[in-house]
Amino acid sequence: MTDRPAIEIDRLDVTFAAKGRAVRAVQGVSLAVARRESFGLVGESGSGKSTILRAICGLAPVSGGAIRLGGDPLPARRGKDFSTRVQMVFQDPYASLHPRHTIDRTLSEPLAIHGIGDTDARVVRALQDVGLPAAFRFRYPHQLSGGQRQRVAIARALMLNPQILLLDEPTSALDASVQAEVLNLLTRLREERGLTFLMVSHDLAVIDHMCDRILVMQHGRAVEEIAHADLAAGRMQTDYARSLFAASADRMLS
Repeated sequence: MTDRPAIEIDRLDVTFAAKGRAVRAVQGVSLAVARRESFGLVGESGSGKSTILRAICGLAPVSGGAIRLGGDPLPARRGKDFSTRVQMVFQDPYASLHPRHTIDRTLSEPLAIHGIGDTDARVVRALQDVGLPAAFRFRYPHQLSGGQRQRVAIARALMLNPQILLLDEPTSALDASVQAEVLNLLTRLREERGLTFLMVSHDLAVIDHMCDRILVMQHGRAVEEIAHADLAAGRMQTDYARSLFAASADRMLS
């Protein structure tokens, strides 16, 4: 059904085994992200926000609850169909790109796996879409700046024309001067392609720039959901959310 949310998470639990004991990294979290919406997950380190993205991708052990895309439950094994619908952009663009693969090979690989032709034209177009010249095809990651590497990572995520991007701190490894460029690029691509974003960030400025709604998390639990207008006006309902954003504002001013 087209009116179903792009992403629905219902009472999600994620439990890891660590040093002989069970650690509940995510506890009963529910959220829904509308199609074409940009939804943010915020919280201190260890709050479980990145674990939710990994659970959607099948990279974290779900111990309870459900995840649905467009109303369809996700299978235990994520297959090719999942990767054409959902892609993830990671925090560190250098670590997420194979150091011995050219940019051309990095961008061509998803097409080859899915049997999609017209590779040369698609790779050139993907680079153009993220503001990089075609000559970058034959460079290696170490020959690019951090911002250029993250643009390549975004281009790779878009090669299969997914509907949803999961963004895990996509600018936190970049210099402040480059962060705005990458955020503006993501905003433009979202508008042009009708993308849905689920974004993790600890940075209030990033969330304020990018997200329509946010979910504040603490110790693996959902604390408060806040609309963008309420965030901008400082209308938080919980002490934790108020303290979190007050601390972020102090860092921005310092």
